[in-house]
Amino acid sequence: MKSIDVFCVFPEAVEATVRLGVVGRAIERGLLAFRTFDLREYAPGGRIDDAPFGGGAGMVIRVDVVVRAFEEVYGVPARQVRELRRVVVTEPGGRELEQDYVWELAQGIEGGQGLTVVCGRYGGMDERVSGVLATEAISLGSFVLSGGEIVAAALSDAVIRLLDGALGNSESLVGESFSRKHELGPPQYTRPAVWDGEEVPAVLLSGNHERIRAWRQEEARGRAIARAEAGDGRRKEAE
Repeated sequence: MKSIDVFCVFPEAVEATVRLGVVGRAIERGLLAFRTFDLREYAPGGRIDDAPFGGGAGMVIRVDVVVRAFEEVYGVPARQVRELRRVVVTEPGGRELEQDYVWELAQGIEGGQGLTVVCGRYGGMDERVSGVLATEAISLGSFVLSGGEIVAAALSDAVIRLLDGALGNSESLVGESFSRKHELGPPQYTRPAVWDGEEVPAVLLSGNHERIRAWRQEEARGRAIARAEAGDGRRKEAE
């Protein structure tokens, strides 16, 4: 059975996002099993974190809490879960989420490999969670969030929409942003053709499909170049 499990502190935050729209309908239709688990239910006295050894600010999620959650949910020793499923933790130092990686996870799920996401919170997680229990770590980018629930929701949404049967028309995936590496989709317009003096590009109203296709390719290419140049500029400023 295709499945995604999320272990976190605020399951409602993940559920509220993932169970909407086409992705939510895919789950309702039984395309895959999507579950969330509250780590507090597996903690002694409901306390999932503790002060870091060596001192310092912030609290750290305990490894034994994650171990107990894994063992109760999967019925095997926690160290073995990564042999059965792909286990991802969310943390700032993780691999930055990109479409190629999302496709890789979706293909794994299609092939029967379940995905488990463990969300960081507070001052982070005990390093033994990512080093021993997980297969990898991911991040949305070079910034800090209050917790990994947003990351888990974004990852789940991105993966589920790629699964066969999730979208009503699978052709919607063709030509969209990042459908090919580093590419962006072209600008899109709809009615009205003129709004407040702003007109839809004439080529889109021409009915000439070859010209339209060429225009869209050129616009998409220009967007990708502009995005890359903006990224280079930000990096140079940081240096």
